[in-house]
Amino acid sequence: GKSTQTGHKVSHSNIKTKRTWIPNIQKVKVIMDGTPKKVNVCTRCLKAGKVQRAV
Repeated sequence: GKSTQTGHKVSHSNIKTKRTWIPNIQKVKVIMDGTPKKVNVCTRCLKAGKVQRAV
C-alpha cells in the first residue's frame, strides 16, 4: 500500500530541513467481486483507471 515518504526541503542556500510527502488517498465506492465496497484508493490509481468506481 501507500505510505508517507520522507526527504529534505532544500533551500536556495542548500539548507536541508525534513519534510514528508503524503499520498493523495480518497475513500471511494469501488466494485469488488460484483459488489460495491468503500475502499481507500490513491488518486493516481483512479486517474489510471486501475479501479472501477461504483456509480
